[in-house]
Amino acid sequence: MTGRRRTKPLWEPGLIPAPGALLDWRDGQHFDRWQDRLCALCDQTTPMRSHYGESVHKACAEGWIAAHPTEARLGRFASDLQPKRRRDDDHA
Repeated sequence: MTGRRRTKPLWEPGLIPAPGALLDWRDGQHFDRWQDRLCALCDQTTPMRSHYGESVHKACAEGWIAAHPTEARLGRFASDLQPKRRRDDDHA
Protein backbone atom coordinates (compact mmCIF):
# COMPACT_ATOMS: atom_id res chain seq x y z
CA MET A 1 0.00 0.00 0.00
CA THR A 2 2.96 2.24 -0.52
CA GLY A 3 2.04 5.63 -1.92
CA ARG A 4 -1.64 5.35 -1.02
CA ARG A 5 -3.22 7.67 1.47
CA ARG A 6 -4.78 5.79 4.36
CA THR A 7 -8.43 6.67 4.66
CA LYS A 8 -10.67 6.25 7.66
CA PRO A 9 -12.11 2.74 7.92
CA LEU A 10 -15.72 2.36 6.83
CA TRP A 11 -16.40 0.52 10.11
CA GLU A 12 -14.22 -0.23 13.11
CA PRO A 13 -11.58 -2.95 12.54
CA GLY A 14 -10.53 -5.28 15.32
CA LEU A 15 -7.27 -7.13 15.88
CA ILE A 16 -4.73 -7.94 13.21
CA PRO A 17 -4.29 -11.72 13.16
CA ALA A 18 -0.87 -13.30 13.55
CA PRO A 19 0.77 -14.48 10.31
CA GLY A 20 -0.86 -17.77 9.33
CA ALA A 21 -4.00 -17.11 11.39
CA LEU A 22 -7.44 -16.53 9.87
CA LEU A 23 -9.28 -13.24 9.58
CA ASP A 24 -12.71 -13.08 11.20
CA TRP A 25 -14.87 -11.28 8.65
CA ARG A 26 -18.39 -12.21 9.80
CA ASP A 27 -19.84 -8.74 9.36
CA GLY A 28 -22.00 -8.48 6.26
CA GLN A 29 -20.33 -5.21 5.31
CA HIS A 30 -17.40 -7.23 3.96
CA PHE A 31 -19.65 -8.52 1.17
CA ASP A 32 -20.81 -6.26 -1.67
CA ARG A 33 -23.75 -8.10 -3.17
CA TRP A 34 -24.16 -5.55 -5.96
CA GLN A 35 -20.71 -5.32 -7.54
CA ASP A 36 -17.66 -7.54 -7.95
CA ARG A 37 -14.35 -5.73 -8.32
CA LEU A 38 -10.82 -6.87 -9.00
CA CYS A 39 -8.98 -8.12 -5.93
CA ALA A 40 -6.16 -5.75 -5.03
CA LEU A 41 -3.82 -8.71 -4.58
CA CYS A 42 -4.66 -11.32 -7.25
CA ASP A 43 -6.60 -9.38 -9.96
CA GLN A 44 -9.55 -11.83 -9.92
CA THR A 45 -13.04 -10.49 -9.25
CA THR A 46 -14.45 -10.59 -5.73
CA PRO A 47 -17.45 -9.24 -3.82
CA MET A 48 -15.35 -9.08 -0.61
CA ARG A 49 -14.22 -5.75 0.89
CA SER A 50 -11.79 -4.88 3.67
CA HIS A 51 -12.62 -2.42 6.45
CA TYR A 52 -11.18 0.30 4.22
CA GLY A 53 -13.39 -0.69 1.27
CA GLU A 54 -10.50 -2.30 -0.61
CA SER A 55 -11.71 -5.19 -2.77
CA VAL A 56 -9.82 -8.29 -1.68
CA HIS A 57 -10.45 -11.99 -1.16
CA LYS A 58 -10.25 -13.00 2.48
CA ALA A 59 -7.78 -15.76 1.59
CA CYS A 60 -5.61 -13.28 -0.34
CA ALA A 61 -5.60 -10.90 2.66
CA GLU A 62 -4.59 -13.77 4.97
CA GLY A 63 -1.79 -14.73 2.58
CA TRP A 64 -0.63 -11.12 2.42
CA ILE A 65 -0.50 -10.92 6.23
CA ALA A 66 1.63 -14.09 6.32
CA ALA A 67 3.98 -12.76 3.62
CA HIS A 68 4.24 -9.22 5.05
CA PRO A 69 4.12 -9.55 8.87
CA THR A 70 5.80 -6.20 9.52
CA GLU A 71 3.56 -4.21 7.18
CA ALA A 72 0.52 -6.12 8.46
CA ARG A 73 0.90 -4.43 11.84
CA LEU A 74 -0.10 -1.14 10.15
CA GLY A 75 -3.63 -2.53 9.83
CA ARG A 76 -4.27 -2.92 6.11
CA PHE A 77 -6.34 -6.03 6.90
CA ALA A 78 -7.86 -6.80 10.29
CA SER A 79 -10.51 -8.99 11.86
CA ASP A 80 -13.87 -7.63 12.93
CA LEU A 81 -14.35 -6.31 16.44
CA GLN A 82 -15.71 -9.05 18.65
CA PRO A 83 -18.51 -8.23 21.07
CA LYS A 84 -17.54 -8.60 24.70
CA ARG A 85 -18.90 -11.73 26.33
CA ARG A 86 -21.36 -11.27 29.13
CA ARG A 87 -20.54 -13.07 32.35
CA ASP A 88 -23.86 -14.90 32.32
CA ASP A 89 -23.30 -16.15 28.75
CA ASP A 90 -21.79 -19.49 29.86
CA HIS A 91 -23.97 -22.32 28.60
CA ALA A 92 -21.73 -25.13 29.91
